[in-house]
Amino acid sequence: MLAAFVSTPAPEDPLSVLEVGDRPEPEAPEGWTTVQVKAASLNHHDLFSLRGVGLPAERMPMILGCDAAGIDADGNEVVVHAVLTSPGWTGDETMDPKRSLLSEVHQGTLAEQVVVPRRNVVPKPAELSFAEAACLPTAWLTAYRMLFVRSGLRPGSTVLVQGASGGVATALIKLGSAAGYRVWVTGRSEEKRTAALALGADQAFETGARLPERVDGVMETVGEATWSHSIKSLKPGGVVVTCGATSGFNPGAELNRVFFTQLSVIGSTMGTRDELDDLIQMCRITGVRPQIDVELPLAQARDGFARMLEGRTAGKIVFTV
Repeated sequence: MLAAFVSTPAPEDPLSVLEVGDRPEPEAPEGWTTVQVKAASLNHHDLFSLRGVGLPAERMPMILGCDAAGIDADGNEVVVHAVLTSPGWTGDETMDPKRSLLSEVHQGTLAEQVVVPRRNVVPKPAELSFAEAACLPTAWLTAYRMLFVRSGLRPGSTVLVQGASGGVATALIKLGSAAGYRVWVTGRSEEKRTAALALGADQAFETGARLPERVDGVMETVGEATWSHSIKSLKPGGVVVTCGATSGFNPGAELNRVFFTQLSVIGSTMGTRDELDDLIQMCRITGVRPQIDVELPLAQARDGFARMLEGRTAGKIVFTV
């Protein structure tokens, strides 16, 4: 079957080790199901995998990809939940210290087929296309958990989203706007800021700009490049929720501001199966949909990876099968 995969890591040149070609069809063990992939979306996690981050060479070759929507072995249209728990784990899947994502231990979704535990498929409503549904399990679920589960913020709060054009950022803008938050964003270019306003952001600012007023919460996906601005932008008692650090993991902590203004710093990662189902229902009921930057055939996966690596994104990159 056709798949996008990696056989050896390349920390400095990830595209050089991306392979698009034939891989064996997977076999579903007991309790698992085979999903015929109709659409799969790209995440920064896939670039990290090409670099060998969280994916040691002994687990390669590894098919990349966390997200997919397709048809399961029983003929149901489904969305794949990417978080796999260890045997016997119960409760919040994201709290399992031995959890993994598809493409870390088990083969990923950038292929014609993927096998997953039966509990990891969620019904896809007819109102969502396969491409739209394939955007939800990582970036959109991450945004949903950050905003509605972890932040403690309520509709009417002012939320700053750092970095206007990434998958999680665009999800935060659309979900926050649909739920009644006042959403401000930062973006590196006028084009990205204009696109954020079109998605529903209330105001857009240059990266690092002084804001008209301090905000209740900051949604952080960028890391080192924006961390100081995030901390300085918060009201006393405000909260920054971080789910990643695409520009670096080790910013200055700004601890003086954290304790003096009694800020909360909260980590968030992915989301549970139930939260994915809630997100899908929110999209179905409200009409809010993922922002898709481009749809490409899986055979052209290299073009999609290059767009992400170069930062040429305005929403999700989706591969169709």
